[in-house]
Amino acid sequence: MTLLYLALGTIFGFALSRSGAADYNFIQSMFLFTSFQLYGIIGTAVALTLPGLWLLKKYGKTIGGKAITIDMKPFNRGNIAGGLLFGVGWSMAGMCPGPILVNIGEGKLYALAAFAGALSGAALVGVLYPALQKVFYLPKM
Repeated sequence: MTLLYLALGTIFGFALSRSGAADYNFIQSMFLFTSFQLYGIIGTAVALTLPGLWLLKKYGKTIGGKAITIDMKPFNRGNIAGGLLFGVGWSMAGMCPGPILVNIGEGKLYALAAFAGALSGAALVGVLYPALQKVFYLPKM
C-alpha cells in the first residue's frame, strides 16, 4: 500500500510541477491578482472532487464491506485563525505544503527554508495547543 501512496504522490507532485502550481512566481501572481490561472486549477480540483466525494459517501465501501462515512469537522474560532495563518504563510512563502515538497524535489534550495518554517510552525502549534485550546475553543487532542 505504501508503494501505491508513493506512486500517487509522485504523480500529484509531477502534475503540480508541470501545471506551474508549485512555481513561486505563479503563486505570487495569483495572490497579487495579476494571473487567474491558478484559481482555475483550484476550481477544477474542487469541481472534480465534489462528485467523487458524493459518490464515495453514497456508494463507497471499505475492504471489509462497511459503508464509508465522512464526518463534517466541527467549526470553531481556530478554523478562522488557522486559515488566516495558512493563507499568509502560503502567500509569503509562495508555496503550501504540497508545493514545498515539489520545489525541494526540483532542487530549489529556498524551499528548504519554507519546509523548516512549516515544521517549526507545526511544532509551535503542538506546544501551544493547550493555551490555544482555551482561547479558540478547540477540541481536545
